[in-house]
Amino acid sequence: MNSIRVGFGYDVHAFAAERELWLGGIRINYSVGLLGHSDADVLIHALCDALLGAANLRDIGFHFPDTAGEYKNIDSKILLMETMILLRSKGYEFSNADCTVCAEEPKLNPHIPAMQECLSEVLGVDVDSISIKATTTEKLGFVGRKEGMAAYATVLIYKS
Repeated sequence: MNSIRVGFGYDVHAFAAERELWLGGIRINYSVGLLGHSDADVLIHALCDALLGAANLRDIGFHFPDTAGEYKNIDSKILLMETMILLRSKGYEFSNADCTVCAEEPKLNPHIPAMQECLSEVLGVDVDSISIKATTTEKLGFVGRKEGMAAYATVLIYKS
């Protein structure tokens, strides 16, 4: 069995009126939120998928289906905690993550340190092991039309 593994995650959510915007575990003051069964934290969902994939544990929809009532409006930090329990039950530990959020609005750079701090607390790791970047899509595609957000995450895990 490999002692070091890489995982990749990707998620998208459409914007929705009358929803709070949660990203990287923090609430961001913005006119709309993201549509989803949970709180629709696109960054955490991509991170969960990357972690689950690295450990060959399928994906976020398999473990936390959007058809299950117990996940309705759930805080995605809980899903990330549960993902880490699954990961650690297979003997893996988190090494680092490199994440990118694609959004035209709102401006995310001022929020990145708070997101890193929040995620490091949830994961129980050093804040320096979580890289978060924000970019636009130069007004191209659904992100460029301000219809929603996308997030990518790459993680490294190792056998503890």
